[in-house]
Amino acid sequence: MLEDSFRHKGLRARLVDEVRKKGITDEKVLEAIGSVPRHVFLDSSFVKYAYKDMAFPIGAGQTISQPSTVALQTSLLKVKPGDKILEVGTGSGYQAAVLCEMGVHLFSIERQPELYSKTKIALSGFKYRKLRLFLGDGYEGLPGFAPFDAIIVTAGASEVPASLLMQLKTGGIMVIPVGTSTQVMTRIIRISDQEFEKEEFGKCAFVPMLSGVAQKQL
Repeated sequence: MLEDSFRHKGLRARLVDEVRKKGITDEKVLEAIGSVPRHVFLDSSFVKYAYKDMAFPIGAGQTISQPSTVALQTSLLKVKPGDKILEVGTGSGYQAAVLCEMGVHLFSIERQPELYSKTKIALSGFKYRKLRLFLGDGYEGLPGFAPFDAIIVTAGASEVPASLLMQLKTGGIMVIPVGTSTQVMTRIIRISDQEFEKEEFGKCAFVPMLSGVAQKQL
């Protein structure tokens, strides 16, 4: 069973207020942030800081994004219950849990075996029935399950992967941080087979998006 005390719930309510003050107005997203016990996805040394709006290391050179960033990316996706979503970069599993709370069918891919194994265990405690996790190369996506209503990328890409764009359905949305040392949060809408519309939503900082599946460390 997941431990989720009254104290945890109180801290989450305070976090939701903070995220709202930072400009997130989508109540469904805020409700999901308020429902997910973020402390479950952090290493024990960071648990007491779980409900601060901060990023923390999670191993394998990766981080758990700060809740306001998770809320921003999620709100830009404009998801609806039942949407089929591809997440590139499962990481800690926190973003995946937020999306699952919103009733989507989520396909999430992670390239780090260490994180894939750890996160699969963490997410199993939630018993999300519409969640599928994969170990693989995020740049390739999951063409066998395409097209997707939306794609969310949780690492900084130097450019938008064409292979992922082709896995969006017409009218579908991709949210991806684009850039090298720093990134710009970018939303791309597929208008037609070869036509895409791009919007930018300010600077952000993510770990770099890498290709291939990482070697498991002994």
